[in-house]
Amino acid sequence: MRLLLTLLLITISGFVTAEEEKKVELPPVDPAYKAKHPMVLVNKGSSIIAMNLPTYNSPHDVQVVYKIGNPDVAFLGFVRNAELITVKPQAFNIQHLMRGEEITIIADIFEGDYQQGGSLIYSQKELVLGKQLYARELKGLSESSQWQDYDIINLGGTERIYIHKIQQAPSYNHLIFVDLVNACMQKFRTSKRVPPVNELTYKFVNCGTLKPLYYNANDFKK
Repeated sequence: MRLLLTLLLITISGFVTAEEEKKVELPPVDPAYKAKHPMVLVNKGSSIIAMNLPTYNSPHDVQVVYKIGNPDVAFLGFVRNAELITVKPQAFNIQHLMRGEEITIIADIFEGDYQQGGSLIYSQKELVLGKQLYARELKGLSESSQWQDYDIINLGGTERIYIHKIQQAPSYNHLIFVDLVNACMQKFRTSKRVPPVNELTYKFVNCGTLKPLYYNANDFKK
């Protein structure tokens, strides 16, 4: 009996050691990516989704979409009913989000664009960035073109977010929610390299139920 117990302990110890060896220690984050990374909040059902506002310039040359953890009812209602919610956070290192880590940030929350006179609604609010939905570095970008390419964020079931793969300037940042009914193209041609948002919405009109989430071309001009 004692021999069997000893063998069992040795076996368990071997499994633990093997699991520890599998864990790869990540290098430290680059301190250059610690900055005030502005964000936008959008609503989908009972969830709040946060996305940073990328640019071509470091340290903002990354594109991240995250699900907010456990929003309270009042905050969820506020985001659901507002046309545009922007986030002015305290400095944090966005590479943590690129790695898919859960972090908590402190931020001022504005109705409207805080850089253009938006109204402060929540001051110094904690936001838990709980689950990574998408991450992409804006490096090695394809040339600006009338051919537009979209990545898909799968929210489960038939629900998707289509996110434009930002190109070299001029380009645009665009996200749209689709509850799929039919097949939906990820690559299509537009009338110009930076099409208006209504043209992009029309491209998805046969896919299913739509909810435009965000569009910005001003930060991606040549």
